Amino acid sequence: MPGARKTVPRDLEWTWTPVEPLNARSMLDAATSAAAKPTDQPFVERRRRLSSAALEVVNQKVARAYSPIVIAGFVRLADFALLSLVGIALYVGYVMPLSGAFSWIYPAEVVAVAVAAVVCFQAADIYQVQLFRGQLRQMTRMISSWSFVFLLFIGISFFAKYGSEISRLWLAAFYFLGLAALVAERLVLRALVRGWARQGRLDRRTIIVGSDSSGEQLVEALKAQEDSDIHVLGVFDDRNDSRSLDTCAGVRKLGKVDDIVEFARRTRVDLVLFALPISAETRILEMLKKLWVLPVDIRLSAHTNKLRFRPRSYSYLGEVPTLDVFEAPITDWDLVMKWLFDRVVGSLALLAALPVMGLVALAVKLDSSGPVLFRQKRFGFNNERIDVYKFRSMYHHQADPTASKVVTKNDPRVTRVGRFIRKTSLDELPQLFNVVFAGNLSLVGPRPHAVQGKLQSRLFDEAVDGYFARHRVKPGITGWAQINGWRGEIDNEEKIQKRVEFDLYYIENWSVLFDLVILLKTPISLLTKNENAY
Repeated sequence: MPGARKTVPRDLEWTWTPVEPLNARSMLDAATSAAAKPTDQPFVERRRRLSSAALEVVNQKVARAYSPIVIAGFVRLADFALLSLVGIALYVGYVMPLSGAFSWIYPAEVVAVAVAAVVCFQAADIYQVQLFRGQLRQMTRMISSWSFVFLLFIGISFFAKYGSEISRLWLAAFYFLGLAALVAERLVLRALVRGWARQGRLDRRTIIVGSDSSGEQLVEALKAQEDSDIHVLGVFDDRNDSRSLDTCAGVRKLGKVDDIVEFARRTRVDLVLFALPISAETRILEMLKKLWVLPVDIRLSAHTNKLRFRPRSYSYLGEVPTLDVFEAPITDWDLVMKWLFDRVVGSLALLAALPVMGLVALAVKLDSSGPVLFRQKRFGFNNERIDVYKFRSMYHHQADPTASKVVTKNDPRVTRVGRFIRKTSLDELPQLFNVVFAGNLSLVGPRPHAVQGKLQSRLFDEAVDGYFARHRVKPGITGWAQINGWRGEIDNEEKIQKRVEFDLYYIENWSVLFDLVILLKTPISLLTKNENAY
């Protein structure tokens, strides 16, 4: 595994390149309800004030988005499974009773036809969410592709001299019943997709940077697209002179560029699209330094640029050419894989850890008075505030929910049992509840820091440039920084800087295998790299 490196420099350079176990749930509820809160002290979070127009958008209820790529993938799987089921059911119900014996020829042919059908549907370009909403184009392409598959199959059987061995009635029934099943499936899918579209689950919620004539042309071009999933929320611009319009093609100006980060943390934003020309390089770079910390796609529109690159250099929003600058990490199928990894492996880890957690809970209770679990507000995905659970390691009356004072070596606030469980990280085990039940933590990811975590008198985001970029993915119980020794007390700038660098490396190089490697190395690092944990 290569060493850590800083994936995004401080000065950006412009380049184009399960079923819930009831006993576990009851254990968590009972433990947390028993936690008294006399030591919880309110703190004031720094929140940028948004304009009234921006607040109107932020206060709207927004449904969780569904990935068109994942939807199309599931439709492919459904097509294959449905056709295989129809063909094998016909074989078992009709051909097998007549022949009196089972033969692998028919199931093999069914699977081959189902695979060929999916390939032909892909070639006919019908696996698009926009087509799922319609009916005529989708049905005609599907019927013609399904017919082509059967003609191809009949031709191959004829030349291979297998035609006499295949039941013609089975073949005809497979064609018509398979087609009926596909049509019924598409009608159900059409209803589902239209419902998701009405709920806004398929929208790409977009904000435009640049409230001038270029921005107006861009908004008009996006609105002119048929069956577009682009939903323009508003425009942002720093200028207050005559070049900055209050509305662009009917879309309101919501604020300045500095407001975008706060806006994107209060509501779902999927895409930031610059309407500025490439010639405004310095201005764009200054804006990117502020916006790259967000878990969104950032693109530069090229619709008005006179300088043209080859078509392959662009990605397109309908007919609008754009240049990719930053991409949101861990999306589409990667997100599905990480979700499955967290839930499956997390559930197994929780079941395995329950006996140990019971012993730790007993030791904490016998060692000092107070609740067994400690709950603390920490930063989650995209700076969301989440409740993270830990075994209480401090005396209850000296607990510090806001982490206003870091834990130091031989800290008198830490109990005898607390020193041991902090050193061995056993106090982190209740966070498996966050992974399995709440879903606001991952097994592997950047460690969630307390919202008021400080280096001396400065908050972490004030001490490290680009600190919030580590929140572009869901935080984790363990991480790349932790297994490389960057855990425990943060008493100098190097420690927090190194954590951010390793976290950014993890985000840019994520894979399921990388998660597995980190998870397997965690027990070793707890034994060999725990000098800073106390």
